[in-house]
Amino acid sequence: MLRDGAQPQVVIRALDMLRQDEKLSDLEPLLAFFASFVLDIPVVQQIMRWDMNVLRESPWYQEILEQGLVEGMEKGMLKGMQQGMLKGMQQGMQQGALRQLLRLVRVRFQIAPPSIQIRLQQLNADQLEQLVDVALAAESLDEFMLQVPASPDNGKH
Repeated sequence: MLRDGAQPQVVIRALDMLRQDEKLSDLEPLLAFFASFVLDIPVVQQIMRWDMNVLRESPWYQEILEQGLVEGMEKGMLKGMQQGMLKGMQQGMQQGALRQLLRLVRVRFQIAPPSIQIRLQQLNADQLEQLVDVALAAESLDEFMLQVPASPDNGKH
């Protein structure tokens, strides 16, 4: 199962073996549980030919639920805090990079119109940092603006 479990036929063979031995039939929910790590839930349900109610009624599920609920809450809170801190750090880096780039543009070109600030606010910290080199090398504000990405790269950083 662990070696080739991502293949439905392996799970089907394991299920057949469990169902042949009455003593092992109680392990069917456990097989479904492990199979769900490598196969989509609907595929597992189709192979097992039962719905999640069977799993929910099993002692395995109840134990996993009890343990997982407590651990999940702890992990969820920690993960939420980490994500919040990361987002805050990213926003701080973006704001700092924006402030420095706007200062550079003002000093270099003696102007930084509000339209430029609005456009630059849409960019992430990495994009803003890359634009510092562009601002240093550009001969004019128009040349600099030609290098500013038209659409933000929101999915990154």
